[in-house]
Amino acid sequence: EKSTMTLIEKNGYHDSIYINAAKIFQGIHNKKPQDRILVQYGDDSASPLLTFKDEYSQRVSYELAYSALKYQDLLEKILLDSCVYPCQSIPDELTSLLVVMLYDLQDRKFEAREIVDAEEPVAEVRKIEHYLYNFKTKLAAALARCRIKHDALSIEHILPETIRKQEQRASALPLYAWVNTLKISLQDVAKSLETKRFKRVEFVSDLDHYTYCIDQHCHDVLVFPSSLKEELLNLDLFADYKLLLQ
Repeated sequence: EKSTMTLIEKNGYHDSIYINAAKIFQGIHNKKPQDRILVQYGDDSASPLLTFKDEYSQRVSYELAYSALKYQDLLEKILLDSCVYPCQSIPDELTSLLVVMLYDLQDRKFEAREIVDAEEPVAEVRKIEHYLYNFKTKLAAALARCRIKHDALSIEHILPETIRKQEQRASALPLYAWVNTLKISLQDVAKSLETKRFKRVEFVSDLDHYTYCIDQHCHDVLVFPSSLKEELLNLDLFADYKLLLQ
């Protein structure tokens, strides 16, 4: 199951994740002054109804939505420059889904999504996916022009400097995980981590590679290096909800 989840994340997501990410993005996207609006997002007055299959689906839905938010200006420019937007067949209510799926498509280097297990298809997702993929060459060219204009090797270098600095600070923060004492003891967590080559250190400042420490104020909280997020989420301790990432 874990290898399947990783494969889905690498090659695209389930339809339900795109729908939830679009609903989240609809509520958080940057709203521009009326005279600067070129991309219409429809009505977002109602609170979105989010239904998540599991914790993994919830996590990646929010990650996808906030990634689209971070690159909203760039994604809008790509849509406009490629003449993919506006499109009469795509109503404003689906613009958030269009932007979210465009971010994911460029993140996959404009490769087709691979659906590795059966799920009930969502018509809106398949419609937007088909539309974007039909224009992938124009979209890729628009992205390339934007990168050339900014002399950027990747889209991360197109971000404003203030956001890049925030990203650097956030990526350096250690990871905190609660021990779910209803399922496992701290001692058993320590034994399990030892089998995975983790070594306990005394202080956060000592964290490096496969190490962890116990929080000085909350003795059922463990602290890990920020670089280990994906590896941690693939451990049985996290998959079985014995450790809960803060």
